[in-house]
Amino acid sequence: MIEIQTLETPAEMAQVEALQRLIWPGSETDIVPAHVLLTFAHNGGLVLGAYAGEEMVGISVGFVGLYQVSDEPRPKHCSHELGVHPRFRDAGIGFALKRAQWQMVRQQNLELVTWTYDPLLSRNAYLNIFRLGAVCNTYLPNLYGDMRDDLNAGLASDRFQVDWWVNSVRVERKLGKKPCPKLGWEHYAGASAQSLYQISSKPALCLRHPSHFSAPQAAILLAEIPSNFVRLKAQDFSLALSWRNFSRDVFQTCFAQGYLVTDFVYESARPSPRSFYVLRHGQSAWAD
Repeated sequence: MIEIQTLETPAEMAQVEALQRLIWPGSETDIVPAHVLLTFAHNGGLVLGAYAGEEMVGISVGFVGLYQVSDEPRPKHCSHELGVHPRFRDAGIGFALKRAQWQMVRQQNLELVTWTYDPLLSRNAYLNIFRLGAVCNTYLPNLYGDMRDDLNAGLASDRFQVDWWVNSVRVERKLGKKPCPKLGWEHYAGASAQSLYQISSKPALCLRHPSHFSAPQAAILLAEIPSNFVRLKAQDFSLALSWRNFSRDVFQTCFAQGYLVTDFVYESARPSPRSFYVLRHGQSAWAD
């Protein structure tokens, strides 16, 4: 049983510090210190902990920020960190933390939560886009500069900034009691989706990106990414760097032409799982 708690005390923030070191090892400067966490918690932010018994196994950290609507600034929740203890991954803890965050942000009468993540991390994309219903049309190249933790070291820190409209039909449907149907490759292919680049049917070639991509033209686009970018980076760093540069060109081109990431498809077929972003064009993409 996992229990989600709102954290407010120095002792609890010390636990958050320690868990950060387990989740993102290798760089002490990237740890959010307890005094900053306390400042967030006591000034409208949210620091949440997931507990398995007495052990803290997951954290969510966020604070109040601003976004612009025309010339008017409006408040939002900026979700800074979401992490799960390595021993407890794939147990639904990240989703449970985000769902608790969703409930609390709505109680604060905020409509928007934003956060960033590496667009090449399939696990994160599946949670953020498919399970939570966030959308994205903002690509931020090398947002954090050179990062020194073990997960990010060596690559440009490119990020998607996602928008999570907490009162939208899309999000209500994702977090409601009846789960949304999971749409696969066949569904989008039947809807005349355009594959931006050739997707190889040979497992050994699935990690190799093509030399170019087609100009976006259809109402729905598909863009494949490696299903395990962390392993790819460990095995072939130069290939990981090539994927970073190639995918940057793909998404910046699509966003500049009015496309929006609205779904993520993970095909678990063995021996080679496949991962695809789904992008749609026009204002109707926001309303789904």
